[in-house]
Amino acid sequence: MKINFLRQIQPEETISYEKLINLLLKNRKIKKVNEFLNPKNPLDISLTDFGFKKEFKKICQILENLKKEKKMIVVYTDYDADGITGGAILWETLYLLGFKVMPYVPHRKNEGYGFSKIGLNNVKKIYNPDLIISVDHGITGEEKIKYAKSLGIKIIVTDHHLKPKKAPQSALAVFHIPELSGAGVAYFFAKEIFDYFSKDLSNNNFKGKKEQKNNQNSAIKKKLENYFATDYLALASIGTVADLVPLIGASRSIVKYGLASFQKVKRYGIKHILKEARIDNRPITPYEIGFMIAPRINAVGRLEHALDALRLLCTTDEKRASNLASIIGTKNRERQDLVEKSLDEAIKSLKSNINQLKLIILISDKWHEGIIGLIASKIAEKFYRPTIVITKVDGFYKGSARSIPNLDITKFLRELKKYLIDIGGHKQAAGFSLEEKNIKEFVKQAEKKADKELKEKDLEKKITVDFMIPIAGLTLELAKLIEKLEPFGIGNPRPTFYSRAEVVDAKVFGNKNEHLKIFVRNPIIYSSGNSGEPSGNSRSSFNSRQARTINGLELISFYAADQFPTLSRGQIIDVVYTLEIDRWEGKEKVRGKIMLIF
Repeated sequence: MKINFLRQIQPEETISYEKLINLLLKNRKIKKVNEFLNPKNPLDISLTDFGFKKEFKKICQILENLKKEKKMIVVYTDYDADGITGGAILWETLYLLGFKVMPYVPHRKNEGYGFSKIGLNNVKKIYNPDLIISVDHGITGEEKIKYAKSLGIKIIVTDHHLKPKKAPQSALAVFHIPELSGAGVAYFFAKEIFDYFSKDLSNNNFKGKKEQKNNQNSAIKKKLENYFATDYLALASIGTVADLVPLIGASRSIVKYGLASFQKVKRYGIKHILKEARIDNRPITPYEIGFMIAPRINAVGRLEHALDALRLLCTTDEKRASNLASIIGTKNRERQDLVEKSLDEAIKSLKSNINQLKLIILISDKWHEGIIGLIASKIAEKFYRPTIVITKVDGFYKGSARSIPNLDITKFLRELKKYLIDIGGHKQAAGFSLEEKNIKEFVKQAEKKADKELKEKDLEKKITVDFMIPIAGLTLELAKLIEKLEPFGIGNPRPTFYSRAEVVDAKVFGNKNEHLKIFVRNPIIYSSGNSGEPSGNSRSSFNSRQARTINGLELISFYAADQFPTLSRGQIIDVVYTLEIDRWEGKEKVRGKIMLIF
């Protein structure tokens, strides 16, 4: 393992906390600092900002005719958390505006990702729509969009995935915004539709006197205005974090305001997901979304049909929301058990010469297709190799790939497309399908290509640390300044520090004493020769040549109690950690959260 320091604080340096923050922003290549620190409210961002003014005007005219003629529209979503949340936003907006509209979520096993002939045939048979609007897919679906056209169905694509050389030419319009998630694109697309149609809102689902109708329309308008400021922002933030979209620009705006909106959401589906996950009484951060909320939404689509997840997010019946949230929680636990069992099988099947491989490819006839991406992700993380996991599904094979930073896996697979039926994804993740007759040649050519393109240095696991820095001077004031950089996530990771420190004390804690707490201070090597308190440093800056502090810094590491016997007072350790604020009973203190200790 190699540690890269983006900045090393020299022993003689005196540096202000403000400069430290500016260096962090520079490390993240943030040029518009004020915009980053004070992101624009998503309500003030429109499709025009992404260059779609002309296209959207044409689409609104088409939608207006469809509404007048009561023609059916289908919102065709993806089955993951990004697609489901985006689909909920767009379908519900159109429905409340009075459109004749239905959502459609493809079955992962029976229809696969994105448009398929089976899925389009089902939509034609069930709904016979005049228009389909995709959410979180479609950018690579030219062939299927042509097929839909032959069925008499027009298609509008809203997507964010990696675009092929040409966008779909057969689509009525393409709204492709790669800097957003699928839910983010759906949010701004739906908001633009609302802005256009709310001016003369008329809902044909309501009957009665004109005054009563106007009152109903006014209530619908107010409801949607509130949703775009709260519920839909919360949903879009779930999709954005779940799909690992960089939290910069408009996506940062969605997540920052979306996280804050969770406290105001009255939507039963969201409230009961939080309750089932036991996080209903705490602030929601990207961590809660990534590890507790999104996995529950994803679990249904991985094991069964994701339509129940969409129903949960849109239901207005609290009892139904409670029941669906309970079902989804159960499915999530089933998914966890299945992943654990399948991952164990996958690791046991690995070749003994794993370190000599540049690409890991695993094939099985029995792994559930809904979890192969999770297996690939965990193996890629464990062995730091791009990983492809393939499983048999109804006579052909489906694959899921996860990569390392030095390999664009979707580009890699597209260059092998002659062996594949279809392929789509991002730089770090991809999905594809192929026929059984092509598997051996695909594996052979993929391994050959990886051997050629990947160097040994690409396969050395690296940890990038923002600062190599002494413990002294890392205070609550600095931690509060760091908090202003939230939300943290892809593109804006939580700042990391590396320090050499002296162990003052250590203990285990937790109900089962499973966690580790270490108290550290600057070792004597950082001292100028005096002992005791550091001399006269400002609270908003520090000098590395300080004596050991009496207070030092508290470090915690979850599920690391097994390291306790290896520690002793006076021991010098090297530690990589993040800073956080421990708030308890009205008191605040700074502490470090250990990432690596050696």
